[in-house]
Amino acid sequence: MAEAKQTKEKYFEDQFDDEDVLYVFHKHPIVMRKGLVFGMLGPLVGILPTAFKPDLGFGYFFGGLAVGFLLGLLIFAPGWIGWHFSVFIVTDQRFIQITQKGLFHRAVADLSLSQIQSVNYDISGLEETLLGFGTIKMQTYVGDLTIHNVHHPAKVQKKLLSILRKEGVSISQYPNVQSNNNVHEETEAQET
Repeated sequence: MAEAKQTKEKYFEDQFDDEDVLYVFHKHPIVMRKGLVFGMLGPLVGILPTAFKPDLGFGYFFGGLAVGFLLGLLIFAPGWIGWHFSVFIVTDQRFIQITQKGLFHRAVADLSLSQIQSVNYDISGLEETLLGFGTIKMQTYVGDLTIHNVHHPAKVQKKLLSILRKEGVSISQYPNVQSNNNVHEETEAQET
């Protein structure tokens, strides 16, 4: 009897067959604040006709309110789509940043885990401190990667470092400098 070949579940479109997803995170929902503020103006615009002419009645008021809510949802939708579909994925082989801007623009950045030199975070200001978001800064061999508005950046940084450690990626402050033990061993070998 032939056994059926099992296929692994793919969590994202570009996932390799031998790749396991270890961690997925999003930005803080605060990135949707602009769309939310402008979206809340929709119901206000919807009831303006009855505010200027009250004798239109309740039918126009509630109809305008419903149209205003629909308008608000349309204004808020691009911000929500950008937040929901922008995701950061850490697999056992690479770090992937998928950024969605509106409906028709998607950018993907792919970085091997072995290229990451350091992972740091920064929380600055009253708003970031109170709402629990900040910036993750990754130094890599190909340049720096900065991710703004990350939800709980200390937890994300700790998780990223533990994944890198688990996958055998050595993160040191000075990647090109040898450790003290290796320097002493080389010095002793040269003296003899």
